[in-house]
Amino acid sequence: MRKLDRYIAWNVLASMVMVLVILVVLESMFAFLGELDNVRGNYQMVDVVVYILLLIPKKIYEFIPVSALIGCLAGLGSMASNSELVVMRAAGVSLWRMVWSVMKPALVLICVGIVVGEYVAPTTEQIAETRKNIARSYNGEYSGEGVWHREGNEFMYFNAVEPNGVLYGVSRYVFDGEMRLKESSFAKRAIYQQNHWILEDVTRSRVEGNKVVSEKVNTEPWNTSLTTTLLKVVVVKPDGLSISGLNTYTNYLEEQGLDTGEYALAFWTKALQPLSIFSLVLVGISFVFGPLRSVSMGLRIFSGVITGVVFMIVQNLLGPSSLVFGFPPLLSVLLPVLICIGIGSLLLYKAA
Repeated sequence: MRKLDRYIAWNVLASMVMVLVILVVLESMFAFLGELDNVRGNYQMVDVVVYILLLIPKKIYEFIPVSALIGCLAGLGSMASNSELVVMRAAGVSLWRMVWSVMKPALVLICVGIVVGEYVAPTTEQIAETRKNIARSYNGEYSGEGVWHREGNEFMYFNAVEPNGVLYGVSRYVFDGEMRLKESSFAKRAIYQQNHWILEDVTRSRVEGNKVVSEKVNTEPWNTSLTTTLLKVVVVKPDGLSISGLNTYTNYLEEQGLDTGEYALAFWTKALQPLSIFSLVLVGISFVFGPLRSVSMGLRIFSGVITGVVFMIVQNLLGPSSLVFGFPPLLSVLLPVLICIGIGSLLLYKAA
């Protein structure tokens, strides 16, 4: 029986990995072609290649759920086409035993997803975005590719960010309690030294009555709650952060009295990804033993692609809807998962 379990698991795992590789390669090719439009100045072809390569871990993490679904359909489907599943059932192997055998490679992908999403992808994406923004930041001028950040009544924009504690092109806008501009400044660089920031080459303009007073200084200290730890979070979009990073930045936003909805949504999406993979694999298994047991391989894969796309569309629609209409982000992530588990369980119950 163990040999049978290993045989099913290896067939399904090989299909899942093959689908994952194909999807990541295709997505990377399209991303490379799209990024070519940004080649200019210091941002050249070599930088584009490095940028795309550094984003591969993030793409692997994003495609694991759909790859698990399509790979499950392809692996089990090939066995069904060769009548191997029929022979196993005739030999007395229960349906639920085969379901467990298929879930084992899914658990492998879940573990890979946790490691990549928590430790690899956030770091490589930080490096990728930092390299790109620095290359596209010309002489400290506004590049349009930087990062906005808010702290109380102060709004900040950084042309480029190095997570180790260097900011390039720091624009700051300070408002009063009625959100009227009091002061704006621009520093070519900011360096984090001995637990505080030092601004370099600062140009400042202050509103004093009916006139604007400007001044320039070589260096000055900058008092802010933004640390290098938070900086590693700010430089990356919410969907590219680790679960721990999302939790850290959410707490920081709550302390500043700012909205945390977008980061809470990203947190629950990542935290529940293992359950999403489980639900999609369960649907894939139920399709093979249920309505798709006698169709061609092409139709099975097509059905898997459609199911995966619909799943992602529903999650992508419910997520922003939760931010607009105010219902819990957890519900928007959990609802499609529960629907898939319900459909998969029902079809397997009928097939048993």
